[in-house]
Amino acid sequence: MNTKVTYLKFIVVTLFLVWTILIVSILVNWFNQENRHAERLAFKEATVSIKKDLAYRSWVTSHGGVYVPITEQTRPNPYLSHIPNRDIKTEAGMWLTLMNPAYAIKQTMKNYSELYGTKGRIISNLPLNPDNKADKWESNSLNIIENTRTPHHEIHPIDGQDHMRLIIPLFTEEGCLKCHGHQGYTVGDVRGGISASIALAPYYTSAVSRLKASLPYVVVVWLIGVATILLGYWRTRRYISEKIASYEQHIFSIVDMIENRDSYTAGHTKRVGQYASLIAKQMGYSAKAIDKLYRASMVHDVGKISTPDSILLKPGKLSPLERKIIQQHVVTSYQMLKRVDIFQGIAEIVRHHHEQYDGSGYPQGLKGEQIPKLSQIMSVADAFDAMTTDRVYKGRKTIQSALEELQLLANKQFNAEVVEAAQTALKDIARPKSNQLPVNEIEKERFAYFYKDQLTGAYNRDYLNNMLLINSDKQSEDPYNCINLILLTNFTQYNKEQGWERGNKILIHVTQSLLSSFPDALIFRIHGDDFIVLHKQHYAIEGELGPIDALLEGTEISLDTLHVNIKEDGIGSVDKLDNWLVSANREKESLENNQLIISQ
Repeated sequence: MNTKVTYLKFIVVTLFLVWTILIVSILVNWFNQENRHAERLAFKEATVSIKKDLAYRSWVTSHGGVYVPITEQTRPNPYLSHIPNRDIKTEAGMWLTLMNPAYAIKQTMKNYSELYGTKGRIISNLPLNPDNKADKWESNSLNIIENTRTPHHEIHPIDGQDHMRLIIPLFTEEGCLKCHGHQGYTVGDVRGGISASIALAPYYTSAVSRLKASLPYVVVVWLIGVATILLGYWRTRRYISEKIASYEQHIFSIVDMIENRDSYTAGHTKRVGQYASLIAKQMGYSAKAIDKLYRASMVHDVGKISTPDSILLKPGKLSPLERKIIQQHVVTSYQMLKRVDIFQGIAEIVRHHHEQYDGSGYPQGLKGEQIPKLSQIMSVADAFDAMTTDRVYKGRKTIQSALEELQLLANKQFNAEVVEAAQTALKDIARPKSNQLPVNEIEKERFAYFYKDQLTGAYNRDYLNNMLLINSDKQSEDPYNCINLILLTNFTQYNKEQGWERGNKILIHVTQSLLSSFPDALIFRIHGDDFIVLHKQHYAIEGELGPIDALLEGTEISLDTLHVNIKEDGIGSVDKLDNWLVSANREKESLENNQLIISQ
């Protein structure tokens, strides 16, 4: 899950950055568009201003100039002194002076600039009036116009402030020759131009104001996009979480199914997960690594789903071939987990949890640090749980003895560093409760498959041995203390004379009688014709065998009994019981011989 969530977060962060960059790009583009729009407005204003001047110039030109009263603002133009009748006196005695087009436009531009701030000039590289001499930019522009014969505009600073500067050329006409003919101009020549300069600052300020007014709407759009991304992330993460939960539930269901098949290891995976987590925490692993290890522990035996019941459910020790078959479960677990994305990160941990530090483990025989560290931790936790829980074929160890055994196996089966951490992490663990006896009909049938005599239904010698082993555990809860042996004398001779079928009926009826008479005890058939009744409390059985005596009447089969005190006689296995019986028979024979000698 972490991998998928990390990848999802990466996608979300990427989308967030892309969306933010897109919005910022839109704002930048919008800002640039607004600036260009401001520049276009300034250009249009300059164009309108010049066209207004040109219209006025055209009117003045069409009249060959106009006479206006001489005032402080309209003094006689000294640069037109070569023109006869530059100044005339009217009949009313008023003096008028000739205002040629250039002089008229100059005066108009001056007034317009004072009123509206538009900088306008009539310019020329060869002006009559030095005030009309083009500046550097205007001169360069006139040179360009000389070739293009079209207006020229450009953003250019004046006194450090950007202005939209426009020059529209003035072409020499017939009326112009009156004043400028002596300069060598001919009709059609570019004599100069009209220049207008519009300050851009007010236009830029207006553009920024419009942008600021729209900014809240852009922020709302950005927030909607972010909310959509977060909503998508939340829904996708929820979907992934649900999918992961579904996958995990499926796998955990398989694990539960396995544990329900093998009731004697119920809770094993949870305990391994708990122990492994405690060890990893003791070793300083991060919460993320501990969670990963716990999840791996919860599914480490999932491959046992493919293990045959005859091997998985066998309550006794496995044969070499059976052990080889069950070892395949780690490979099966790995193959199952690696095919699911969410379990790929833990598949390798599960695959190697049965490797041993000295290289003698399986499935690949990895050694030392070749084994993933989390697998090494799980291996110790798995072994610890096996040591501290009962198996039908062996008793469980105490917590202290299990830790001591781990220490003995350090640097052999286990990593010494992990074992050292386990000594601290697991020392206060409560030993789990376990019950090796079948507690329901299904478990009884499972026992019957492995541990019941197929003829009589009594438990067999193997189960007796396992029960005696477990019973010998000093911490065994509610131990068995009493063994009553029931020996059928002359049964072999009866079989020979009457046949095996009649002999089998005798064994079946004896077993049924014992089961009926002693429902709280365990009934075993051993050595073919001998039975054992295993009690938790000492029990005088002789008085309860009347039904069997009646069954044997007339068969020449006699009934004999022996009582064994399990604790006092140290009976911890069938072999020890056999040795006790041999010793008891010797004592009996010796006693009988002594009695015979005395009687003689």
